[in-house]
Amino acid sequence: MIGRWLFRAWCAVVLAFLLVPIAAIVPLSFSAGSFLSYPLPGWSLRWYAEVLGGGKWMAALGNSLFIGVLATVLALALGTLAALGLARQRGPVVAALKLLMLSPMIVPTILVAVGAYFFLAPLALTASYTGLVLVHTVIAVPFVVVPVLTALELLDPNLARAAAACGATPAATFWRITLPAIAPALASGALFAFAASFDDVVIALLIAGPEQRTLPREMFSGLRDSITPALTAVATLMIVFSTALFLGMQAVQRRARQRRAG
Repeated sequence: MIGRWLFRAWCAVVLAFLLVPIAAIVPLSFSAGSFLSYPLPGWSLRWYAEVLGGGKWMAALGNSLFIGVLATVLALALGTLAALGLARQRGPVVAALKLLMLSPMIVPTILVAVGAYFFLAPLALTASYTGLVLVHTVIAVPFVVVPVLTALELLDPNLARAAAACGATPAATFWRITLPAIAPALASGALFAFAASFDDVVIALLIAGPEQRTLPREMFSGLRDSITPALTAVATLMIVFSTALFLGMQAVQRRARQRRAG
């Protein structure tokens, strides 16, 4: 009994350690002053008006959403195809391919960014949306492969055999049996793929040009040039957005589980 309470207390301390710095940002976004300081000189929505009123912040947000959505769609397509090809396969070649697929998740992002720069520069794809989307797709694919591959390996292979015995084509089996079964994994992979693209700053610093400034890159520039509560307002909006995405993913997965149980 004492051990259980100690474990819960330790979990509470760890959660507080992780969440308190994030929670401290939120009040600063409502500061009436021009500097980050406690206690607050007053309460104001001026920084949210500055961020949401257009200009560089909304342009950067538009770039992040545009690049993130395209990278997520490409990562979903490529990651699902890769998972279908690797599922239930064994051998050293398959193990090497799985490691290759996961390498963008393992290798430090700065190495991926430098390698992508030297690859894209001769093709004149640096400082372009195409180049940035391609590199973001590379780092997003592993976040799709991992959950989809796991879902496929847990899927009963007898379902596909039963569908084939009933005369279903491989395409019909995929759309009517496999795809609904892995839908929660696809939703989870899409969420993490979008987050990987949306939160990236290292690749954007090396690959993006003046027209492709993403929201994290704009925040990095603000930290380097002039720190104002507008940064905390952007951070608060990103926290709300990320929380909404997570809750949406949980709702999709819960609905899928209820559909399968019913």
